[in-house]
Amino acid sequence: MDMVLHQNKTFENIDYVEQKITDSEFFKCEFINCNFSKSDLSHNDFMECSFKNCNFSLAILYNTGLKNIQFIGCKLMGLDFTICNNFLFSMSFQDCILDYSTFLQKKMKKTNFIDCSLQDVDFSNADLTMSLFKNCDLSNATFAGTILEKADFRTAKNYSFDPAENKMKRARFSQVQLAGLLDKFDLDIE
Repeated sequence: MDMVLHQNKTFENIDYVEQKITDSEFFKCEFINCNFSKSDLSHNDFMECSFKNCNFSLAILYNTGLKNIQFIGCKLMGLDFTICNNFLFSMSFQDCILDYSTFLQKKMKKTNFIDCSLQDVDFSNADLTMSLFKNCDLSNATFAGTILEKADFRTAKNYSFDPAENKMKRARFSQVQLAGLLDKFDLDIE
């Protein structure tokens, strides 16, 4: 079946809850106040699109292409990004809630997470080289076998991970939050 191309379109206030969107390609489109919760977005391609104030909670992203995507003010809870298409996979997040999502083994160099809630997110074995975690809450986030080289955690909070289990050369941290890198030692730091 041929892909349907949507180019330079704006989609606003559309309710896609529990719907299946198939064989579509979206190029330079803008989605505003749309609800994709529990929808099936499998086998679609989104390129250079922006999503503003959209809800993607528990959406299915099997083989979905996300290429240079901006999420602003979106709710992206419980998403499994590991099943997305890896080709040109790139996105940025601002003012988003990504709690309980997983990026297991994803290549996400230079990804910006700005003012986001990343509670219980799994970044195991992901490549987050030069990524920015600005003003993000990383409570219970998992970093194991993760590449964090030159990543910036200076304004992030509530992270706790073992530097010995991750590649962290030249990663940036604030002195105030350094205790999160020593949790495994059960120290009293004052």
